[in-house]
Amino acid sequence: MIIEQIYTGCLSQGAYFIESNGEVAIIDPLRETTPYIEKAKKKNAKIKYIFETHFHADFVSGHVTLAKETGATIVYGPLAKTSYDSLIAKDQQEFKIGEITLTVLHTPGHTMESTTYLLRDAKNKDIAIFSGDTLFLGDVGRPDLAQKAADMTQEDLAGILFDSLREKIMPLADDVLVYPAHGAGSACGKNLSKETVGTIGDQKKTNYALREDMTKEEFVKEVTNGLLPPPQYFPLNVKMNKEGYTDIDEILENGAKPLTPEDFEVIANETNALILDVRHQDDFTKGHIPKSIFIGIDGGFAPWVGAMIGNVKQPILLVTPKGREKETITRLSRVGFDQTLGYLNHGIEAWSKAGNAIDTIDGIEVTDLKALKKQKVLNIFDVRKPGEYASEHLDEAHSTPLSFINNYMDEFPKNEPFYLHCAGGYRSVIAASILKSRGIHNLIDVKKGFAAIKNEGMKISEYVCPSKL
Repeated sequence: MIIEQIYTGCLSQGAYFIESNGEVAIIDPLRETTPYIEKAKKKNAKIKYIFETHFHADFVSGHVTLAKETGATIVYGPLAKTSYDSLIAKDQQEFKIGEITLTVLHTPGHTMESTTYLLRDAKNKDIAIFSGDTLFLGDVGRPDLAQKAADMTQEDLAGILFDSLREKIMPLADDVLVYPAHGAGSACGKNLSKETVGTIGDQKKTNYALREDMTKEEFVKEVTNGLLPPPQYFPLNVKMNKEGYTDIDEILENGAKPLTPEDFEVIANETNALILDVRHQDDFTKGHIPKSIFIGIDGGFAPWVGAMIGNVKQPILLVTPKGREKETITRLSRVGFDQTLGYLNHGIEAWSKAGNAIDTIDGIEVTDLKALKKQKVLNIFDVRKPGEYASEHLDEAHSTPLSFINNYMDEFPKNEPFYLHCAGGYRSVIAASILKSRGIHNLIDVKKGFAAIKNEGMKISEYVCPSKL
């Protein structure tokens, strides 16, 4: 028996490849299916089942394409309904993969179809659970993402999740491994661990949601407290996962088209395409196409695309580092953004050589910011998450989280300079690009962000441990 976790850092997502005696099960695959097919070929094995723990909101699964390419059966837990062929399993239904068994444990609460799969070995010993978004390490799935009936509140779902955990998961032995769908950084929970594999016993000791003496009322209150609104693209990804989608090969063929500056500009004007620049933030600040949006490929790319662009139907034109065009299109498609129309051939250099306008973003070193702050009051805006700001922040800085930047447009000064910072310099440039695309140009980016502010010894608020917020 082989269990392999295939973890994708930019999505904080874990897919699973399980092989026994020449048969394979895949759990929660990503949209690009080649890696799973190649792994099966190397082991001279056949992909028999594709198990989905629920309808994912934060990424588009590869289940539909993988089933078409391999003939494998797509399996969901109870209450799921799909527009394509799938097997909707019953609670406690068993599936044989070689010499092992995967048993369906219906664990609603995160969503009503949410299901955990229990793996037993050839001797019928419980080995591991694949818990999807029902149980994370350190947390549980948020109960406000389900495409639920109008009469079900997040509190109702949280109560259902409480019962699922205590009836289906907590009775398992302490040595049973826990393989969740996500780790730290995912928007599907609040405080996920950086670890990606644990045990039931460890979670009973460290996960607040599995506290033995916890009442349902306490659980509901803790799980629903402090939930930020989910990103706009989440329900659109759920719809694609339920109804199906275009194969990624077709998306790549349509999107990976090199365009001259002239064609790039014509298409942008004719389609109202968003120009997405995915180079490093330092390159973007030095020179970019006016009104283009920066979201760097080497940061938290896909989740920030989903959060900031929102509409998966938005046509997109790309400016990328050389040789990373297909990678960018692939990573966009992972979160449902399939409308890439092409990329600027030879990048920003070609745009400039063609005589087109170039915009820049002014920046300031923290040493200069500190000196300037001693001379006068500055307008400083912190675009980190609310929890980061609450934990510690620069004195007099305003909290304007990047995820909700549209709600703060009226707060930015119109006629005098203001300063933007995040933790390290990535998110503040995203914010700056959005503001500049709206005609707000009197901004200055604080280079290297809050990390540099702390190192320089500027006056910040008293530290508050996040667990006590």
